[in-house]
Amino acid sequence: MVVSRLKNFLRECRRVLRATKKPDRMEFTTIVKVSGLGMIIIGLIGFVIIMLKQLIFR
Repeated sequence: MVVSRLKNFLRECRRVLRATKKPDRMEFTTIVKVSGLGMIIIGLIGFVIIMLKQLIFR
């Protein structure tokens, strides 16, 4: 039971790894830019929430 589940899992992992490809330079830079922009936006939202909390509950 456990061995067959492990074999199936490894087979699926191998299949996924075969289907993936290494991103080219342009694709990589686009991913980095979008991820960085997302982190900045989430950080700004958190900052605004903290500032509003401090102003309201002062």
